[in-house]
Amino acid sequence: MITQPDRPAGRGQKLRATPVKIAASELGIATIEPERMRDALETLRATAADLYAVASYGKIVPQAVLDLPRLGALNVHPSLLPRYRGATPLQAQLRDGVATGGVSIIAMDAGMDTGDVVAQEARTIGPHETYGDLHDRFAELGAQMLAVATAGALAGTLVRTKQSAFGSAEDAARTLTRPLRKEDALVDWSWPARRVVDHIRSLSPQPGARASLDGETEPVKILFARLAEASGDATELTVACGDGARIAIERLVPPNRGAMSGTAYRASVAARAAVGQSS
Repeated sequence: MITQPDRPAGRGQKLRATPVKIAASELGIATIEPERMRDALETLRATAADLYAVASYGKIVPQAVLDLPRLGALNVHPSLLPRYRGATPLQAQLRDGVATGGVSIIAMDAGMDTGDVVAQEARTIGPHETYGDLHDRFAELGAQMLAVATAGALAGTLVRTKQSAFGSAEDAARTLTRPLRKEDALVDWSWPARRVVDHIRSLSPQPGARASLDGETEPVKILFARLAEASGDATELTVACGDGARIAIERLVPPNRGAMSGTAYRASVAARAAVGQSS
């Protein structure tokens, strides 16, 4: 099994194994962790595998590797290709407020998510689902679809369909995704409220959207928010957005503090203000 090498992660930047490596270790399966896939070419050739299965690898797999297995390679991709190719399809679909997403299984080529589709299933994306919710749900669906596609590949019954049958080149270009950058986490309060909510859920629980709030010298991390009701609870933490509507922040992480509800945060801000006025 191939996975990426351990990478620094977290505040302490300690080396952290990939989830695949951790699971493989628990199952007693050996892993190969090349910095470049080409470095493992001879090791892979020696395995004489019939089929490769690729999911969330994070790098382009070179054609020299794809040519090794007798039946090619299958890739699990969490979007309805050709829409939302690239590194962050789930985050992008949530950010864009997409109501119908899904999972595609493709026969890989050397392009980025450009191979022929061998299976595709659509699913509704709920208006309150977060990245974490959707990731887990589509990962389970993808695993089920991959098992069926693998059986079809071994039986010689897979049907390959060009992605152009499912969407245009314009669809693909318009929705192409890229890795997240630090600035992508920032919330702009001049956006419409629905856009703010979708942005926040697209980054929850990790890395978390960052936003400025009155009384804080550093951005807070917002984990969950929703559109505020017109007759909302007076104890809620709400913020006005660019279209005049308000969002209710339900969970956040203030600087140098643990996660808390928006109501608890609002109460703590009021308490600090009261102490400041009395001193």
